[in-house]
Amino acid sequence: MNVFARTFSSLRSPNFRYFWIGQCVSVMGTWVQRTAQTWLVYQMTKSAFLVGLLSACQFAPILAFTLVAGTLIDRYPKRRILLITQAGFLFLGVIMTAIVYTHLVKYWMVLLIAIGYGVLQSFDTPTRQSFVVELVGHKDLMNGISLNSTIFNLAKIAGPSLAGLLMVKFSVGFCFLVDAISYLAVLLGLFLIKQTKVVATPSKKRIWSDVKDGLAYVWQHAEIRLSAILMLIVCTLNYNNNVIIPIFAKEVLHSGAQTYANLLSATGIGSLIAAFLMSYLSRFGLQRNIYVLVAVGTAALQAIMLAVRNYDLAMAMMVLIGFCNMIFLNQSNASFQFDIPNHLRGRIMSVYVLLNQGTTPVGSLFVGGVMDIAGGIWGFPACGLLALLLLIPAFAANRQLVGQWLHKTA
Repeated sequence: MNVFARTFSSLRSPNFRYFWIGQCVSVMGTWVQRTAQTWLVYQMTKSAFLVGLLSACQFAPILAFTLVAGTLIDRYPKRRILLITQAGFLFLGVIMTAIVYTHLVKYWMVLLIAIGYGVLQSFDTPTRQSFVVELVGHKDLMNGISLNSTIFNLAKIAGPSLAGLLMVKFSVGFCFLVDAISYLAVLLGLFLIKQTKVVATPSKKRIWSDVKDGLAYVWQHAEIRLSAILMLIVCTLNYNNNVIIPIFAKEVLHSGAQTYANLLSATGIGSLIAAFLMSYLSRFGLQRNIYVLVAVGTAALQAIMLAVRNYDLAMAMMVLIGFCNMIFLNQSNASFQFDIPNHLRGRIMSVYVLLNQGTTPVGSLFVGGVMDIAGGIWGFPACGLLALLLLIPAFAANRQLVGQWLHKTA
């Protein structure tokens, strides 16, 4: 099998191809929407804290709903859930387009729509993560996880750059129209999927009892528990680019929308390189030694940003940060999904999504407040330095397992 075939082995499944291509288009539209939405709010309010509050509103519902969503994902067909959530995203996209084009948009309206996105994401994201194994099977699961990750990084590259172009050439409102239309692609992909076996386990247990079963599995397995601790630290503090970069672009680099979009795209380039690298390496299984190194690396790189005030250097640093971030999430995802029972997969992946996205409100409010007080230059370093400080006791408490991971004996 040649390098190309190894890197894209999971795409041999027609169902996964439909799903993957549809997601590529849809998620790119989502990044166009996020980029335009953040810039719109910053232009309306001139406040880093209110930009952070916007991000918090979009991700706060994940804290409230995603664990409950995990139980429903295990009980009902995942394709059906995705059809509902993607139709919901389409509806919200149309509303956002309408209020911007009619000049009725207010900050509170954008917050309400962001909350709506967050509620849908609570169900959509863990469903998509746990749906992969049904489309590719266990043999190609690691490769499917890696290629699924490339969706978001293709979008990180194309989305912000396209948003910057559309905002300059047309308008912010046109970006929201593109987002709304993009959901039609994923809906088409879902309609084309033909499953011979649907994984769903109806349960008569109370929802909270099912939630506890998923949490107990994560806590009782040391490898997943340590991954959860690392995600709690790194995802809370080191995944706030949407909040930090627009303020960094304006206050530190003294630039506008195109520089903001370029910096986001640079993180996407680094992430995309990492995603394809991990797709190729997926045949070797989990890379836990790399996992530990990138957890430290992504925090250290953000701390170093205190000394970066040059556009070219900032672009290079964004590529490196995106590279480390992607490998960290890729291996976190694999650690959660590797060798777990299918009847618990939705609940376990809901914990992953909770740690990945549900912690964002805390980080967004923290970094937004820091930048309002200390300025845009402190956005990245404040998060990086605090993450490094918290990683020390996390590694110390699990030093035996960390040593095994570094020496690839676990």
